[in-house]
Amino acid sequence: MLESEGQLRYAQPMMQSLTLRRPDDWHLHLRDGAMLQGVLPETARHFARAIIMPNLVPPVVTGDQAAAYRDRILAALPDGMAFEPLMTLYLTETTDPADVAAAHASGLIKAVKLYPAGATTNSHGGVRDLSTVTAVLEKMAEIGLPLCVHGEVTTPEVDIFDREAVFIDTVLDPLRRRIPGLRVVMEHITTEEGVAYARAGGDDLGATITTHHLIINRNHILVGGIKPHYYCLPVAKREKHRLALRAAATSGEGRFFLGTDSAPHVDALKEHACGCAGCFTATNTLQLLAHVFDEENALDRLEAFTSLNGPRFYGLPLNEDRITLTKGTTAQWPAKIFTEAGPVTVFDPGFPVQWHVEA
Repeated sequence: MLESEGQLRYAQPMMQSLTLRRPDDWHLHLRDGAMLQGVLPETARHFARAIIMPNLVPPVVTGDQAAAYRDRILAALPDGMAFEPLMTLYLTETTDPADVAAAHASGLIKAVKLYPAGATTNSHGGVRDLSTVTAVLEKMAEIGLPLCVHGEVTTPEVDIFDREAVFIDTVLDPLRRRIPGLRVVMEHITTEEGVAYARAGGDDLGATITTHHLIINRNHILVGGIKPHYYCLPVAKREKHRLALRAAATSGEGRFFLGTDSAPHVDALKEHACGCAGCFTATNTLQLLAHVFDEENALDRLEAFTSLNGPRFYGLPLNEDRITLTKGTTAQWPAKIFTEAGPVTVFDPGFPVQWHVEA
């Protein structure tokens, strides 16, 4: 059981039902091929749209590749499900500013993704020297296209638990000063420093927060034995950082919105001597978020986090469809999603959840 269990405090009568605009996920990994086929329904069941990560092998680096990937996603969507993939490009040191601008003008892409080389899964082709992509970033600032940032340095002398804070000071803040007007999303922030910088950053800066970083701290990964299905990048930090993230997510502030970073890996690659980073939360994210916001007496702010703040930052219309959550008996979900690529373990919060998404 996690520390927060059993510590619910209510200033008003407990809410038993909640209706929201259908949510969006502003950071999602769908992979490709058999894995895409297996995990896409888990997101499309509850979410209207998602920003799709481009770190395939090979990565999605051009407009033509993004269009082809979008078509594969839509072809994998089960009959009767409605879902819009919001495509992104993987920024490299040879990215063509004209191709980025054309893909944006066509409506195809909604963001470009910056991976510092070596920061996370399939990031080896990322950017090593930001000066080489200045022309792309200046064009993005000109046309209002957001840059989604994996905010960690990768230099070996920096402790893994300090990578985000150092990135803010040495990379992100200088970049934003050098290219004013560049719209930036700090993806999957994990520290109180990230929260503070996002709050001070102005209208051009937004920040996504994952479901799992609201629930686990680094003890959950390491105490009592290594838990590979809690290992993610950025790695979960100290408890004080988890609490800062919960306060930010439940604040209602427009700069914070949901990006699950749901990242499927087959169990054989997670339960491994060099296990892959990523938590798969697509299946149960809405139930877990309702639990967290309920604990924080902030259910009235859940819709802002899941359904309002993200579209407003990206300049997209709000979803008109609604989704209803109800509180009742202990919720059940599958322990694993079985795909033709192999089994994928669903994130286990470690405590009972009473929230359900109505069909």
